[in-house]
Amino acid sequence: MSFRIQPTPPARPNRCQLFGPGSRPAIFEKMAGSAADVINLDLEDSVSPDDKDKARDNIIAAIGDVDWGQKTLSVRINGLDTPYWYRDVVELLERASDRLDMIMIPKVGCAADVYAVDALATAVERAKGREKKIAFEVIIESAAGIAHVEEIAASSPRMQAMSLGAADFAASMGMATTGIGGTQENYYMLHDGAKHWSDPWHWAQTAIVAACRTHGVLPVDGPFGDFSDDDGFRAQALRSATLGMVGKWAIHPKQVALANEVFTPTEAAVTEAREILAAMEEARAKGEGATVYKGRLVDIASIKQAEVIVRQAEMIAG
Repeated sequence: MSFRIQPTPPARPNRCQLFGPGSRPAIFEKMAGSAADVINLDLEDSVSPDDKDKARDNIIAAIGDVDWGQKTLSVRINGLDTPYWYRDVVELLERASDRLDMIMIPKVGCAADVYAVDALATAVERAKGREKKIAFEVIIESAAGIAHVEEIAASSPRMQAMSLGAADFAASMGMATTGIGGTQENYYMLHDGAKHWSDPWHWAQTAIVAACRTHGVLPVDGPFGDFSDDDGFRAQALRSATLGMVGKWAIHPKQVALANEVFTPTEAAVTEAREILAAMEEARAKGEGATVYKGRLVDIASIKQAEVIVRQAEMIAG
């Protein structure tokens, strides 16, 4: 273990991020009333070029007018390869209320992309005297993004979360698929003549988790495109949670409950984690570094695993 301790990520629930286009203000109240932990109002892919200005106005008004409760409120701006992004940042920070928590930067390919937004945001905040510093979350959606994932995670003290955007990522990588997340028909192995499907996103997710955990950023799984496939969504969410991701996007309201279900520790898991901590505390009192719990060895590493589960459950409950 390095003597440089990994920083702690933001202590807030991030089980589900619910997305909605800024061009549809009629759904904002419903989004605010949902069970999602994070609301992402979108200015990017879900908004047509002709609607960008109106969508931005809709979002700026809703940030102050809608009761968002305790939710984290984020706006996805347009990409840095468009003529819209700088106006998104300037107008959000000049005109929107302090209720806005984060800006989501899409298609980040290197640390310099984050630096550009950071410099602009800092200038506007200073000019307007905004006391609340805006936080950042980013989406990894390209070959460049995954190649530079660690430098992106370390790019700014504003960084709070990082997501995998499967569709654009697949296109950038030249992957032979049109699916958004989930297993893919031709990505399989054969064993005794039977097909076994593996996860083509696994390695990218693992890279994101490692970079995020190294630099105190929340790793989040992105969209699952087939919102009619509850079992497929749940399966991918479970894989993501097992890898260390803290939540998943919802591109349809029905996916909110599924994400919350997967990323909320079960009562049985929390009970077992507390029992492991109690067993290790008893062993420590006896001067022992390990003990047996339900027929299996538990040690100091087990304490760290159990503490993750207990902390997550307490944070969600709180």
